[in-house]
This record gives sequence, structure tokens and C-alpha cells, in this order.
Amino acid sequence: MGGLKVSRRNFLMGGAMISGAGLVRAANIKQRPWPGNRDDVNCAIIGYGPQGRALASTLARVPGARLAAICDTYDPMLLRARRDVPEASRHTDYREVLDNPEIKAVLIATPTHLHKDLAIDALEAGKNVYCEAPMASSIEDAQALARAARDAPNQIFQVGQIYRSNPQHRSVFQFMRSGAIGKPAMGRGQWHSKESWRRTSPNADRIRALNWRLDPEVSLGLIGESCLLQMDVAFWVLGELPSAVHGFGQIMAWPDGREVPDTVQAVLQFPSGLHMLFDATLASSFDEAYEVYFGTDSTIIFRDRGKAWMFKEVDAPMLGWEVYARRDRFYKETGIALLANATQLDAQNQDPTEDDPNVETPLWYAMQEFMDNHAFGPYPPAADWARGLEATAIAVAANRAITQRTHINIDPAWYSLD
Repeated sequence: MGGLKVSRRNFLMGGAMISGAGLVRAANIKQRPWPGNRDDVNCAIIGYGPQGRALASTLARVPGARLAAICDTYDPMLLRARRDVPEASRHTDYREVLDNPEIKAVLIATPTHLHKDLAIDALEAGKNVYCEAPMASSIEDAQALARAARDAPNQIFQVGQIYRSNPQHRSVFQFMRSGAIGKPAMGRGQWHSKESWRRTSPNADRIRALNWRLDPEVSLGLIGESCLLQMDVAFWVLGELPSAVHGFGQIMAWPDGREVPDTVQAVLQFPSGLHMLFDATLASSFDEAYEVYFGTDSTIIFRDRGKAWMFKEVDAPMLGWEVYARRDRFYKETGIALLANATQLDAQNQDPTEDDPNVETPLWYAMQEFMDNHAFGPYPPAADWARGLEATAIAVAANRAITQRTHINIDPAWYSLD
């Protein structure tokens, strides 16, 4: 990632301090209008499970996108697609989609271990590709896919690390890179959800297909399938990639014969000396998901949809703008809201911890970037093949450390194609 070249001095000193007004404006960035001289882009979704359906409903709101085809190997999913998007053609063979010259973009939302072959075939067919994250389930597959995307520079290849496209995350990213937290000391993140991950079906083959996340041969486990987007934010804002990981995994809530742990912890070790702890569990939903970065001047917490708060130390220097910012009480601490529209929400007596109906989802902004790239590109997306390869390598290493309950040094060669 670009952060590999960001020095500690640049992290602490680089760039001018962005204003509080800039933070407030961040998620109000207006979408770029679709050019009047451009036809809508015919898109196809491969995989119509929960994420495929999320992509379909999101594309319906993105200027320039036309969902023209849906592919899934399970007939009931295609029946659902007919109800949801009756104007889209339906296919069980993805090659029918790739052979259609009218389809310009393919969005891949299948299980992770199927991404590589589908995405490479789509690139070879001349399609632009959006591939859900993780990019692959092994380093070898991720490198093969990254190589195919690198060798197709005139095509768009975007990975679903959606927070890199989200205006609110980008705003707080700039804020952190300005040095507002002082010297980074440590980090922590979590993903908690009370669910089993096990899916049922009257069809035995379908049961196996649905429960791929519980198959240790193909699954990257909780750390890869649920925590990857949060970990990606950490690599991005810290400006460095981990050099090692120590993991723990155990089955605490669902002793149903599964081999994939339902509760995990991973400690990421960065070259600067900083450590970051991630934990995930299917045993509890308490406090859901967040990342928090502790520094010598302040601590910043990211929550869902890019909401963020800063908690200043008493000896931290004044930044100026914070005297006008909204403050929210968290038990014994007071957080300065780094939220889009915080002042407006306050004036409307609306709790800024709730979703703002005026701000779109991170997935929408990722889809907007994908469609903008068709109109104004091609240019490297915020989450390109290199970012996807890095995140996949870390997820593979972390899952391996968790399942083996050991320490693993990450080979720098895993991060690149050189």
C-alpha cells in the first residue's frame, strides 16, 4: 500500500492540520453527476447471496449503473433475483455473462475461494471487475489475481475494501495523518455478533455450499471474513503493514462439530513497534464493531459508517477548531465528534450516534467510485489490486496464526508481485 512509504516523521508531521469544518463537510461531498453523453454501464452480479443482493440494491441508487444480468448456480436465488430485478437476465453459467459484449462490468460476490478464477476469467474477457473482499482465500490465489489485474491496466479492478472510498473515513484518515493523536502507542479493534454462521437447507449439497465459512480448507475464518475491512482501515491510517501476527482461536459458543473457531484474537505487530489487537466472536453482540487508536495526545475511535470521536489528553495542545465541535459523553469520558453533520444533527435534536439518513453507506460510495471510474477513468481505485493483495496476505497469516495458536512472521514477499 502507499502507506509503506510513509515515514514516522511524515505520520506525525506531514500535512497541514485540516479544519473542523472540513470534517463536518466530509460526508456531504456531492456525487459527481453522470455525464450526459455517457450511456449507463451494463453490470452483472455473479453470486446472489446476501452480499450480491446488497450490491444489487445499492447499484439501483448509483448514477450510471444498470444491473443487466445476475448469475447464481442455485435456482431459488435466481427466482429471488427475478422478483428483485425483473429487468435483469438470469444465468446459472457465468460464462454466458462474460460472453455478452453488452456487459461492461462484473461484480463478484461469491464465496471467497471462488473469487480468483471468476475474476481472472472476467478480466480475460475484457470486463471491468469489482471483487468483494477478501480478494482470495490464499496468498497464491491473491497473487495470481493481482498479476492478472496488473497486466490489464486499461481495465478497472476494484476490491471491496469499501472504507477507503467512504468520505467520512477519508476525512478522519487525513485528520489522523496530520498528527492529531500525537505519537501512536497502540490500537484495538473488534467485531462481535451473536450468530452461529451455520446455514441450513433441505439439500445436502446446498448445505455444504452455504457453510463454506465453516470449512477450514477454504475459509479465512472470523479474522478474514469479518474483520478484514476493519484491519484494512488500520493499515491505511497507520501507514504501515504488519510484520508479524500472534493468534488465538477457540470454540466457545457453538460446539457443533465445527473446526473453524467462533472466537478469535490476533495481535498484529508493526515495524514501528506498535501493536494492535483485533478480536472477533460469534458468542456475543456486545459493542458490535469498532477500531480505536491510542496516542500520546488523543485517542480516536471509529465506529460503523465512519462515525468517529476524539478523546483528548489533558496535556494535549489546542487545535483551535475543537472549541466549536460537538461533544458527546461516554461514561466518564467526553468525545469530540468527528462526524459529518454533527452540528446539523444537534440542531435537529437527532442523536449523531444514529445513522444519518442524509449520508449514504460505505458500499454506496464504493459503487459510486466504481461507476465514476467508468466515466472518467480508468484510474487506480482507492482499493486496487495491490491493496487487495496486502489485505489478503495479512488475513491469511492472521488466520493461520489463530488456527495454529502461534506466532507467524509475515514474509514481505507476500505483499507484492516482485
